[in-house]
Parts: sequence; structure tokens; C-alpha cells
Amino acid sequence: MTRIGENEMSAAGLIGDQAAEWLLRQGTPEWQGKDQVALDVWLNESPQHLAAYWRLEAGWARTERLVALRAGRMQRIQTASRKMSWPVLQCVVAASIVIAVAFGSWYSWSTREVDYGTTIGQRAKILLADGSQIQLNTNSAISVSFGIWRRTVSLKKGEAFFDVRHDAARPFSVLAAGHRITDLGTKFAVRTSDDHLEVTLVEGRARLEAVSPLVQHHATDLVPGEVAVATASTITVAKLPMPSLANVLAWRQGQLVFNHTTLADAAAEFNRYNNTKLIIEPAIADLTVSGVFDAGSVGTFTNMAKFAFRLRVEKQGHDVLMSR
Repeated sequence: MTRIGENEMSAAGLIGDQAAEWLLRQGTPEWQGKDQVALDVWLNESPQHLAAYWRLEAGWARTERLVALRAGRMQRIQTASRKMSWPVLQCVVAASIVIAVAFGSWYSWSTREVDYGTTIGQRAKILLADGSQIQLNTNSAISVSFGIWRRTVSLKKGEAFFDVRHDAARPFSVLAAGHRITDLGTKFAVRTSDDHLEVTLVEGRARLEAVSPLVQHHATDLVPGEVAVATASTITVAKLPMPSLANVLAWRQGQLVFNHTTLADAAAEFNRYNNTKLIIEPAIADLTVSGVFDAGSVGTFTNMAKFAFRLRVEKQGHDVLMSR
């Protein structure tokens, strides 16, 4: 038998106390986005922190079953209380109060929304309390809401990659551009733009369906390697080879991959990541480029295009104009 020393027991007890304190604080009206960020940092510090948090979270979640049975059991408790001694009855009441408080704190936390966002050129990794991970791309914003029965993330703008810890009892859904993407044990990326939504499935399965009354109803189940593009009236699905799939997700390493991409489209991608905007003269917009670039390397890209196509590159305030 493996024996645990006093120091290890003390450390485990301290971590358990800290996890409990986090859960209790989350149930208070004072909880804010900065507090959630601090919790995420604490969870990332150690696997023991995550384990302690998940154990308490699961234990509190199970109190919902006790509450659901409360009405049926109350009558039996009242009947039994006539036969109980007063000290025993006090213990029963005290235990019921503890369960009610725990459930109340859990429910209050579980329905709270927490916002995350990135600025232009910034990326961020977010570890959620259930073990799922989200990576935000440049200039993106999400709102996370975990409830007793479901987990929901709203992608307000931009792009995000989701690595979901599957839980059939608590479905994980992403809402974006009038659509819902439901996890079926999944790794996937979601990108929104002005007129369409793009979903790229890397692993597992996911269901994409329209949920907004402003969007024509359509639905499809995606398998790995498929990319779905949905608009207000249509949905198309294409299968990508693995190299192309890796190129689509290269932003996770801070890179942009172009493969016979027009100058106009390449400039639009760079403009997502930089405050310095590239302006392409219409006469050269259809020239194509290939290569791998750091998302912030506007200068490297313009120099390459300048020498490859004999272009003029002019600084205009915060913008860069490329022309013949």
C-alpha cells in the first residue's frame, strides 16, 4: 500500500480548500471576468488543482438529483421525524441546509456568463472548468455560459478553435452567426465574417444547424476533414486533404499559409492581424502568391511581393499601398 506523508496530506487539503473557495466565490454577485481569469491561471498551475476542482464540481452537480427528489422525500422525512430524537432531527436539518447552500452556489455559478476577447494581432488560450480548451484568434470575442444541463459558448466575432471534453449529459454548443455547432466528441474551428460562417472539423463529429429565424433552416453532421460554409440561405460542405486542413489552422501557431492566393485575399488576411493595413491596387489584385509568413510580418510580405512582381510599395499614414 502506498502511504501518503503528512506534508502531502496537508498540500492536498490546502488545494481542496482553495478549490472550494473558488467555487464559493463564483456563486457571489461580486464575481467578475477578472476573477474568472485568475481562476483559469490557478487551474493551469497544476493537474492537482484541476483534479480537486473537478471533484468538487461533480459533487456539487450531483446535489441537483437530491433537490429533484426533495418533494417525494419530504413527506417521508416528516413522518420519520415523529419517531426521531431531537438531536437526530437537528442533524438531518443541518445536512439539508448544507446541501441547499451547495446547490444554490453551484446553480448561481453555473448560469453565469464570462466574456473573453482578443485585440488585433493577439491570440489567447482559455482552459475551461470542465477541461475543455479554447484558442482565440486575432480580434475575437466569446461569451461562456455553463449550466447544469448544457455548456454554451457564443462566438460574438472572429475565430476560435475548440478542443472539447465530451460529456453526453451536458452537451457543448457554440452559437455563431445564427447557427449552432454541437459537439459530439470534437476538435473544431469556427470563423465568422460579415456574410458567412465557416466550421472546420479536425476530430470527432459535430452537428451544424441553423437556429436563427433570420436564417433559412439547414443542418448537417460533419466528419473530420470537412469544412462547412454557411450563409443565411445556403450551406456547402467540402472535404479538405490533411495538408490543406493544417494550412487553415496555421493561425494557431501565428502563421499564414498562402497557396496560389490572390494579393487581395492575402492582404485581407494580413489586415486581420495588424493595425497597419495593406491596400492593393485593383490592377494587381489578382496576382497570386504562395508561401508561409508570420501573421505580423507585413514588411516581409510586401518586400517579397515588391521584388517578385516589380511593384511599388508606398507608406500612406498607417496604411501601405501596393501598386504597379
